[in-house]
Amino acid sequence: MSLTVAVQMDPIERINIAGDSTFALMLEAQARGHRLLVYTPDSLSFRGQKAVAVTRHVTVRDTPGDHFTAGEPVLTDLGSADVVLLRQDPPFDMAYITSTHILEAIHPRTLVVNDPASVRNAPEKLFVLQYPQLMPATLISRDRAAIEAFREEHGDVVMKPLYGNGGAAVFKVSRKDPNFGSLYDLFCVTFREPWVIQRFLSKVTEGDKRIILIDGEPAGAVNRVPAENDIRSNMVRGGAARPTDLSARELEICAAIGPELKKRGLIFVGIDVIDGHLTEINVTSPTGLRAIKKLGGPDLAAPIWDVIEVKRQPAKG
Repeated sequence: MSLTVAVQMDPIERINIAGDSTFALMLEAQARGHRLLVYTPDSLSFRGQKAVAVTRHVTVRDTPGDHFTAGEPVLTDLGSADVVLLRQDPPFDMAYITSTHILEAIHPRTLVVNDPASVRNAPEKLFVLQYPQLMPATLISRDRAAIEAFREEHGDVVMKPLYGNGGAAVFKVSRKDPNFGSLYDLFCVTFREPWVIQRFLSKVTEGDKRIILIDGEPAGAVNRVPAENDIRSNMVRGGAARPTDLSARELEICAAIGPELKKRGLIFVGIDVIDGHLTEINVTSPTGLRAIKKLGGPDLAAPIWDVIEVKRQPAKG
């Protein structure tokens, strides 16, 4: 069964294929005989009750500096595709939200992965709040008195933007920190939304585990260890990838959230766990596939496509 797969992504010219999970999915799709189209979110439009985008047909290869060949741009009715991969990176802003509304018009007749309505309704740092028993103490606020009371109760905390990504603007703040006032002012003028204040987990120095769940089931993981003198484990911020296995506690976390992920049509999800505490549920453009494979783990692009192909079969008749 050959499928037409449209990939909504950042410009393919600029991706770093060594660690790009979208590229891993594209390589696997092509190996299965599927036809690949790519487009960027700014070319997505809603016209005449149709979701359309300017797409290019591409072939991909795992060759740094020469990783794709693209055809000419063509205006394409995305409803004619079999699958759309919603894979551009955050920030999760109004532009991102708008794209989910447009794609919702074609889903599930065209299978959108992940389900656009569920992506819209499950922001990484808010969806996770449905599982307080699995999380460190967390406050969502921009009220200074509330934040100061939280710091007084919990001591060292982490402050980060509610809709940020990639470890940007993540700060550790101590209970008696002379920088807090300036940092509070900076966040107030930079972010319109509340932000996340979370009890600091000191064992982050041992790693922040990214666990991949496929259709609600744990499938693999990578441990991301922060660079020296940094609390951020994101690999784009210098974190080092290490092989890992799942603990009993981590399997418990996956079992608790997995059924809801499956119910919501969130096929490819990456959760973050520090010292047995769930901190984020990443549904927009999860990463980790290539790192897991590079460290000797499974090639998780294959089971993701196994699920997509099964779900796609009855979608059109």
